[in-house]
Amino acid sequence: MSDSVFNNYIAGEWVEGNNDSVANISPADTSDLIGHYAQADKAQTEAAITAAAIGQAEWAKSGLEQRYTVLMAIGDELIARKDELGELLAREEGKTLAEGVGETYRSGQFFHYYAAEVLRQMGETAESVRPGVEIETRREPVGVVGIITPWNFPTATGAWKIAPALAFGNAIVFKPANQVPASAWALTEIISRQGLPAGTFNLVMGPGSEVGDVMIHSRGINALTFTGSLETGRKVAAATAVNLVKCQLEMGSKNALVVLDDADLDNAVECAVGGAYGGTGQKCTASSRLIVTEGIHDRFVDAVIARMKKLVVGHPLKAGVHIGAVADARQMEQNLRYLETAKSEGGTLVYGGEVLTEETDGYYMQPALFTDTSNDMTINREEAFAPIACVIKVKDYAEALATLNDTNFGLTGGICTTSLKYATDFKRNAKTGCVMVNLPTAGTDYHVPFGGRKDSSFGPREQGTYAKEFYTIVKTTYIRA
Repeated sequence: MSDSVFNNYIAGEWVEGNNDSVANISPADTSDLIGHYAQADKAQTEAAITAAAIGQAEWAKSGLEQRYTVLMAIGDELIARKDELGELLAREEGKTLAEGVGETYRSGQFFHYYAAEVLRQMGETAESVRPGVEIETRREPVGVVGIITPWNFPTATGAWKIAPALAFGNAIVFKPANQVPASAWALTEIISRQGLPAGTFNLVMGPGSEVGDVMIHSRGINALTFTGSLETGRKVAAATAVNLVKCQLEMGSKNALVVLDDADLDNAVECAVGGAYGGTGQKCTASSRLIVTEGIHDRFVDAVIARMKKLVVGHPLKAGVHIGAVADARQMEQNLRYLETAKSEGGTLVYGGEVLTEETDGYYMQPALFTDTSNDMTINREEAFAPIACVIKVKDYAEALATLNDTNFGLTGGICTTSLKYATDFKRNAKTGCVMVNLPTAGTDYHVPFGGRKDSSFGPREQGTYAKEFYTIVKTTYIRA
């Protein structure tokens, strides 16, 4: 338990909040107070944006080796402290210790990747249609980047936005989800020791209604990247459009895993269970819809239930636990409402869904599986962000593909099949940004683009070399020698 107050970081200084601090309490043990975290107000947020513009002008002039060294150092420390910081992450978010450690390690890899990307920044030359004229193109920093992150991946989401922003010479105003400030503060503390020009990196913790609102309406921010709900994403898009601010959004999803009659049953079960219930189902890539052809349906359902019975729900720091705590009381209440809605619309709860009592007072829920559901049910249309999966029985591959695409979202889609024909058709025709074949829908690499279609994403892709489309501006130069 900690009574410490952890401050915001603005213009190279740790700054007390102008609003009352908030208590960060573990959802796995409500007696575990992680600390109190300062809350910025409108004036402090505006001060951070102003400081960022000053810091960015200096950081943009930094040499490539300086940027490389900074990013490598951040990545090195994250990886070296993965156990310590992974435990902190697990305590505040509720995911298992293994997931927390893995997320921290992956966050370090993001910084290492973009450290290398710093040294790959090269322009292009072109021939002009006019004699005696040469043309060069180069990429320059976009300027001040606003970063707003969600609570489900408090370290990794920040890392995959912060690392490319710094790599390409930008300054940052970072607002993490108020629900999970500890991991963001720890990452900021590491960054604060790297000798960046004052103002290059700023942490403003606080509610979205105040801090976030200032950021999305500010003319001092040149680009804003947001990961969160569809409802909030639409507000961000509308607000940034007024000032013509470059905008990147990762929002909701309703991912599906298709299981065909010819699938390897054991692998399909592992893909379904891992994809649906990993991270307590609180992943934007979770496969909450399981679309199964009728020939394998009954065997698949029986096998999934048998596998679910082996899952251990408990305190995230306890050995042998597979599923940790639900994020908070509000999320638990929402999960239970979705369970009741699914039942009322005709779904059959064949396993789980119970609120569990553990040794510590926290928010624990047994993962749930529904059968007899259809694609028009609320539970299959809205993102529950819960350890709930619903089986939808279909006749054949054609109906499975149509059902998968029948959603306003389009982040990830998966298929389990031993048929090259169906796998090839699926990867071409699934209307999602990411396609998985014989793999869980949850789980992506850091060196390739990530993003979705339809209501799942808006703007340039994140991660890999594609990140430069958002974090840089192209300049074309004409030269007559």
